[in-house]
Amino acid sequence: MDKKITFKLNIAAIALFCVFIVSANKILSPFALRIFNLSGIYIILALSLNLLNGFTGLFSLGHSGFMAIGAYVSALLTMPPRQKAMNFFLKPIAPFLANIELPFIPALIAAGAAAALVGFLIGMPVLRLRDDYLAIATLGFSEIIRVVLTNLQSITNGALGLKGLPKFATTYMIWALVILTILFITALIYSAYGRKFMAIRDNEIAAQAMGINVARMKIVSFTISSFIAGVGGALLGHFMNTIDPKMFTFNLTYNIILIVVLGGNGSITGSCVAAVAVTIAMEALRFLDGPLNLIVFQTQGLPGLRMVAFSILLLVVVIYRQQGLMGKKEFSWDVLPAIKRQFVKKGGR
Repeated sequence: MDKKITFKLNIAAIALFCVFIVSANKILSPFALRIFNLSGIYIILALSLNLLNGFTGLFSLGHSGFMAIGAYVSALLTMPPRQKAMNFFLKPIAPFLANIELPFIPALIAAGAAAALVGFLIGMPVLRLRDDYLAIATLGFSEIIRVVLTNLQSITNGALGLKGLPKFATTYMIWALVILTILFITALIYSAYGRKFMAIRDNEIAAQAMGINVARMKIVSFTISSFIAGVGGALLGHFMNTIDPKMFTFNLTYNIILIVVLGGNGSITGSCVAAVAVTIAMEALRFLDGPLNLIVFQTQGLPGLRMVAFSILLLVVVIYRQQGLMGKKEFSWDVLPAIKRQFVKKGGR
């Protein structure tokens, strides 16, 4: 399809989606709107992990750590001094943080930058590893970050966490960042950097033989992915209005991995569709954690059964459809002429 036509269709699609967001913010019930916005946050987090796992071929299990860093940095920079004093009642907050209060956008950028810096520092030694060793190392660093946050009482308030975060994660803010993230990831993947990432994913030795600095590109991918994860974590914290170290366990990373695998490693479209589907399904299947009447017998409530269902779904996908929903395919306006030709053929018959 002609590039000018594609550009116009993209602009029209974004405009229509903006109208949909405005309508959803006014029409949806508070519960439905909450699920809608949570889907947007999961899209950002899934895209950050897909950049690493799907497009660069680096299997990481440590993204919850970067989300935690982003959430805490943004919270500490945006909370009013009075709210900080109310949270830090066991041990006073560090003096250099007590009176800081920044607008949300600068705090969000700082949150992403802090996560990116930690990602860069971790990536320098860890990205020398491959496959399972890399996954285990990143998981270990994620747990280290969580333990550090738990013990930094005067900075993070320890296990008590931070409550009363400003409600900056509104519908418009979340979905504006979703659109920006999709546009950024799309532009990155179709740039020279993106082609280098995918070359490393497909064959690291061949990529190195072609003159690609593999070690440098891995660190770049890891740092960008960490930045986006930090932004997503900050949004999640302000969306929930409260954060604590227990929020950022491996279970959170597992949810994001589930979305990426179901949508398709290396598919932006797949991550977006799967993020919405999994978020809705997580709420729709919440009844599994409570008492169940199975006619033959009744259960008194099995907490965690919902995640068992998702684990079974993940196993089915891994065994029978490893490429996920979309594989490495993306939505394209080129499908419109193909659909039109199909209708013409049917009409001719």
